[in-house]
Amino acid sequence: MPGAGVTATVPVCAARLRFRCRDRFKGVTPGAAPEGDARVPVPFPGDDARCRFRCRYRGRFPGAGRGRCRWRQVRARAGPGRWRGAGPRGRCRCPRGAERCRRRCAMAGAGTGTAARRALLALCVAAAAAVGLCRVGERLHVCKESEYHYEYTACDSAGARWRVAVPHTPGLCTGLPDPVKGTECSFSCKAGEFLDMKAQACKPCAEGTYSLGTGVRFDEWDELPHGFANVASNLELDDGFSDVVENCTMSTWVPLGDYIASNTDECTATLMYAVSLKQSGTVSFEYIYPDSSIVFEFFVQNDQCQPTVEESRWMRTTEKGWEFHSVELSRGNNVLYWRTTAFSVWSKVPKPVLVRNIGITGVAYTSECFPCKPGTFAAAAGSSSCQLCPANSFSSKGATACQPCEPTTYAEPGSASCKVRPPCTDKDYFYTHTACDANGETQLMFKWAEPKICSEALPRAAQLPPSGLKTRCPPCNPGFYKSNSSSCEPCPYGSYSNGSGCVRCPAGTEPVLGLEYKWWNVLPPNMETTVLSGVNFEYKGMAGWEVAGDYIYTAAGASDNDFMILTLLVPGFSPPQPALEDGDSKEVARITFVFETVCSVSCELYFMVGINSRTNTPVETWTGPRGKQSYTYVVEKNATTSFTWAFQRTRYREAGRRYTSDVAKLYSINVTNVLGGVASFCRRCASTGGPCAPCPPGHALDHSTGACQPCPPGTFLRGHPPDGPPTCQPCGPGTRSNQIRSLCYSDCTFSLALPGRTLHYDFSALSASTAFTSGPSFTSKGLKYFHHFNISLCGNHGRKAASCTDNVTDSRLPDEGGSGRVVTSHVCQAIVVPSDVVGHRAAVSSQPVSLADRLLGVTVSSALDGVAAPPELFPPASPELPDIVFFFRSSEVTQSCAGGRATTIRLRCDPLRPGTGGLAVPSKCPEGTCDGCTFHLLWATAEGCPRCSANHFRAIVGACQGGVQRTMYVWREPRLCHGGQRLPAPRVHPCRSAEFWLKVGVSVGTCVAVLLAALAAYFWKKNQKLEYKYSRLVLNAAAKESELPAPDSCAIMEGEDGEDELIFTSKKSLLGKIRCLATKRTPDGFDSVPLKPSSGGTDLEL
Repeated sequence: MPGAGVTATVPVCAARLRFRCRDRFKGVTPGAAPEGDARVPVPFPGDDARCRFRCRYRGRFPGAGRGRCRWRQVRARAGPGRWRGAGPRGRCRCPRGAERCRRRCAMAGAGTGTAARRALLALCVAAAAAVGLCRVGERLHVCKESEYHYEYTACDSAGARWRVAVPHTPGLCTGLPDPVKGTECSFSCKAGEFLDMKAQACKPCAEGTYSLGTGVRFDEWDELPHGFANVASNLELDDGFSDVVENCTMSTWVPLGDYIASNTDECTATLMYAVSLKQSGTVSFEYIYPDSSIVFEFFVQNDQCQPTVEESRWMRTTEKGWEFHSVELSRGNNVLYWRTTAFSVWSKVPKPVLVRNIGITGVAYTSECFPCKPGTFAAAAGSSSCQLCPANSFSSKGATACQPCEPTTYAEPGSASCKVRPPCTDKDYFYTHTACDANGETQLMFKWAEPKICSEALPRAAQLPPSGLKTRCPPCNPGFYKSNSSSCEPCPYGSYSNGSGCVRCPAGTEPVLGLEYKWWNVLPPNMETTVLSGVNFEYKGMAGWEVAGDYIYTAAGASDNDFMILTLLVPGFSPPQPALEDGDSKEVARITFVFETVCSVSCELYFMVGINSRTNTPVETWTGPRGKQSYTYVVEKNATTSFTWAFQRTRYREAGRRYTSDVAKLYSINVTNVLGGVASFCRRCASTGGPCAPCPPGHALDHSTGACQPCPPGTFLRGHPPDGPPTCQPCGPGTRSNQIRSLCYSDCTFSLALPGRTLHYDFSALSASTAFTSGPSFTSKGLKYFHHFNISLCGNHGRKAASCTDNVTDSRLPDEGGSGRVVTSHVCQAIVVPSDVVGHRAAVSSQPVSLADRLLGVTVSSALDGVAAPPELFPPASPELPDIVFFFRSSEVTQSCAGGRATTIRLRCDPLRPGTGGLAVPSKCPEGTCDGCTFHLLWATAEGCPRCSANHFRAIVGACQGGVQRTMYVWREPRLCHGGQRLPAPRVHPCRSAEFWLKVGVSVGTCVAVLLAALAAYFWKKNQKLEYKYSRLVLNAAAKESELPAPDSCAIMEGEDGEDELIFTSKKSLLGKIRCLATKRTPDGFDSVPLKPSSGGTDLEL
């Protein structure tokens, strides 16, 4: 009979040893549980040709040694120390000195890696021992039932299997029971039952235990359950960088009692579990995924490492609390993966992903029932689940009922033990106000914080202060009036109120609708409050905020890490003028609230906004104590909107109320343009002769005449200014207004006046949206990321054409059509992780922010409207041509940027960069900003040069050759212009050669020389005559010095003609004029010579 058993078993054993592994599995210890159970081995990474298993054996099955054993498929060979059979052969490798491992390898074979191989190998060894083939058990005792357990072999092609006995510790006993035929492979038990391997029949679970029948459940996370693997790894790094990054060994999933939490850094953390199903089943779990800065994937692979449920790979962010997720599993081996990677490159740490209540159905059988975890119980046999113990009761593991706590102790629901009640303190109660009574009075009430865990009977315990002190009720909030029942009711439409009584709006005016809360006697009907547990993230039925007259504050809560939540729901908005899509601002309303936080530790106050009951998006967070201050948020979408305030005293997962004195206070909340709201004042209507209607687009109300006046060109209508009604505002320099005067924009042209010339620019080639990615940056964990900018500089009639997307999760969901959260503006920024780093099909883009919603102006100045563009941030520009600076501002206000973000784009002429050129950030600020609020970009391109004109080129005149002369035109260097006027064509005109002009010059020079010589001779001779006449006159005068002068005579002297001569003189020639000047001749034709008489008298002129 034993021999028959061997003959029948060896082929099955050999056949079951065949195994193929085609791809990589990471993970857990092989041989975690019997074949067919939920816990089966996971293959270690290998290739197609060979399958390797790596494990640490602890002596729990045949072939297990103290060292490391590695299994390899090798070719069929027979040799010493190798098991003989028809299947693939195995060999065992043991470390040096591990004699125990060698002995067990020689006895049991190669130490195969799966539960089926170990069971079949034990079957072969047992059968061989029965026929005398194995002599090692001659001196061993017969195995007792407590020293072995039963396992099933793998199913054959006919769906049959064998039940075999496997010793807990090989080599300690002998005489195992013979193998028997097992149940069919499709056999399974119902929920609440388990398979008794000895009887091979289903039996109900005992009290205090439960079973899912064909499944398993993991709801205890005090430690990592058996069969799970936790693997962490760095992302792909560039060469040379891996030596300086932090290690990711500790960045794994962390069990935290009721759930398991993911990592929050840039490492990739993977939680894995392998299961072999004999029939189709499901895997389900609950999760919280609040932060899109983490990529959360869940996927399933088969034994060929092929994904089986690709559509459920990318998980959705959760909206409110825990969400349920279920995926169908196919028959066979399935490996489940939960993988997270954070992409938060800011200082804020993202919130982790939480997973709990993992359930798997479809396993062939469950060989044992699971005991109820502490804090739960199962009162009846055959239970499929356990129930939570109520408050002030407890239970241990496997309990059938809960035990009540002593009066001096307490316990929360689902507790494993009771805790001693501490003495009450002033932190265990809070105060609130009742509603106003008929006399207009309210009572101050003190209440114990629920659940009440303290004891007021202990020594030095605080007592609850007496309640009932009456005070006058505060007035109603603006827009409300006090009714006969002393409650505040809203004023009807068409009236307004300051909180005392309703007043009709005067003729020609209309009420300004909104909501303004500044008195807190009762919680308004459109507000609700609750508490979210910081331990299991479930909502509790208690109030998180309490009214206190002139403010509303956070209550004590159940523990310090609870979230105290206050929500204001607004059904919609009715702005006085509709927001235009291409307007300067899409504001439809705004909310302003005044708050204060009093904290002794690192408390946090969150402000969140939800649209159409969707996920609340965190808008702003304040950490630590904050003085009384105001915050404003602009609403840009007209939809049902919820505003939520959440306050958490501490992040630490600890129970108790140590910091209940840490509170957040809201003094006032004001929401404008609320649909169906109330009014605290009225505004004047446009005089249209009918009911109140807003002015047409581009028109402003003239309060002096009541008429709508169009805004003049060069101005725009600011839709919702915070300081009054809409008015026409002038556009900034270098901009113009659109036709409906809704915004100012640049039409891509600019003129710059310089001394002696005017430069004209045309940036039309830069009007399209342009993307720019900065250089790579790395986090401390080695995550490589980029700052991605998208810019819409000018044109497009002022429409915002730049967009940035958050596709961390939403874009991977097939039913979303690849759409994620999109931010549209003139300039936006996002964090991009390349696809080759994270192994995705597309790059991961996250955390988009708007950097420019409005164009302030275009100028060459370094500052405009409070925004500075320091030129020293970039290399100096050309001294001949200044940079053109575009100034933008964003309306998004943050905690660090009270005035909103701003952006400056410095456009620089660079003829060597055609087309769009290139953008750059400051070298000392690689993120593009040095203070987190103002971003600076340098755009160097040939399109940034002025249009060419006549001032940008010069003429070059060539030599005269063959009677022809050419004139060429060239650009002045450096050429700092683009487009515009082209170079003139070369010109050709006739000319004479240099020889001709040389001859003319020699001839003219010769004539001039001769003329000058003649003139010199003439003047010399003339001078001699004058000298002679002068000497004669001097001699005659000396001779007649003593004689009287002769009288003048009209008689004709001797030698004179008696008749007059008529002389006609013509106009002197040039030579004659020169002679006259030289001889000083009088107009009558005679020369005049001054004579000086000897008597010293007056000179006589002859």
